Amino acid sequence: MEILSSRVLLRPRDPERSRAFYRDVLGLAIFREFPGGTVFFIGQGLLEVAAHGGDGSGPGSTSLYMQVRDVRAEFAKLVERGVEVLREPKVEPWGLHEGWIRDPDGVRIVLVEVPADHPLRRDTRS
Repeated sequence: MEILSSRVLLRPRDPERSRAFYRDVLGLAIFREFPGGTVFFIGQGLLEVAAHGGDGSGPGSTSLYMQVRDVRAEFAKLVERGVEVLREPKVEPWGLHEGWIRDPDGVRIVLVEVPADHPLRRDTRS
């Protein structure tokens, strides 16, 4: 599978406290912010801390996000290999195509396709 980008997703019980910790205590640089979340640089990777998608406990509180070119094609390959599918790919309200799988230890992996017309693909520099 060709991974275009990836990040670790945290869904803590207190997102504001966690964002302050990573921003102010650890001093991580911010990659981008969006309503309810912040994405930080962590070396060659990214860490997203957000208020949606979990309650800070259980297997959904930490997940992996992997961007691929064609999420449906990747899902077809993974199903053939016996990977557990949590949710088939669909277009989310925010415009990304997302599908969810689970690794053998229960970690949720979100496979994401960013459509050509999505704002994430636009250069917002002026």
